[in-house]
Amino acid sequence: MSGKKYRDKSKLIDKVKAYSINEAVKLVKQIAYAKFDETVSVSVNLGIDTKKTDQLIRGTVSLPHGLGKKVNVAVITKGEKTKEAEEAGADVVGSDELIQKIQSGWLEFDVLITSPDMMGQVGKLGKILGGKGLMPSPKSGTVTQDIGKTVKEFKKGKVEYRTDKFGNVQAPIGKISFDEEKLRDNLKILLETIQKARPAALKGIFIKNIVIAPTMGPGIKVEIPSL
Repeated sequence: MSGKKYRDKSKLIDKVKAYSINEAVKLVKQIAYAKFDETVSVSVNLGIDTKKTDQLIRGTVSLPHGLGKKVNVAVITKGEKTKEAEEAGADVVGSDELIQKIQSGWLEFDVLITSPDMMGQVGKLGKILGGKGLMPSPKSGTVTQDIGKTVKEFKKGKVEYRTDKFGNVQAPIGKISFDEEKLRDNLKILLETIQKARPAALKGIFIKNIVIAPTMGPGIKVEIPSL
């Protein structure tokens, strides 16, 4: 049944057309068919050389309307920063015992934040966290002294973006239950942030292709806006 629904929804999309942001957001709500509140995600293909580290981009963006879901935040820190993390709403806070728990395979969090004084020990988790995009990094703002502020920002819907080995950036922009305005605002802010991160060394086209899609539905090509 789901295969038929997918095919039926695909017929609503013109495969050769690049839709305006307004049209794409309206259409993505029309093609969603799952019984749960699907996540709307965007994939941006960049004209970068992934073999050159100075062309890879990574950072965070605070979406104006959040993600519409609970974000589980874990914090590895100690001393006074522990209380700061707890008061800011972190779901799990710890130091050595939390590192051991993660080493044992526990990964029930969406974001891991740590204070700089713990990075020596957190570095041991590189093999476990690196492949899943969960390793704390100064570039993503997840290695910080300002633990409380950072926890609050990620709980509200701050999103990390980074290029993969194919030169794509993929990130969620909200839920299908969001109204069109919220999805449109979140998408625009994300695209503007990526555009501002254009590597200085890059020659030629930066953003080559943009596609948005609900969790279960087909992709919709989006016209590259003048940002």
